[in-house]
Amino acid sequence: MPTDDKALGPEERSTPLPPSKDPLHGITLAMMLDELVAVYGWEEMGRTIRIRCFTHKPSISSSLEFLRKTSWARKKVEDWYRVTKARSTTS
Repeated sequence: MPTDDKALGPEERSTPLPPSKDPLHGITLAMMLDELVAVYGWEEMGRTIRIRCFTHKPSISSSLEFLRKTSWARKKVEDWYRVTKARSTTS
């Protein structure tokens, strides 16, 4: 009985799956925030994306809590992260 390779685990596949084209594949929200804070700092992040968790007593944990509940804000962070990564690969 033939099986679908996609339903198998990685060690059981006869052909490997192609790498994901999504630049966020494998990147967690915490990883994005850590990198953005390291590159831009909280002050710049608060100017760029006007959300309170970036401007008033900012922290990774408070930002993660807010961004996980607020899809429009998370999208802005993800979009900014994509732009940041695209700039760093072309430099």
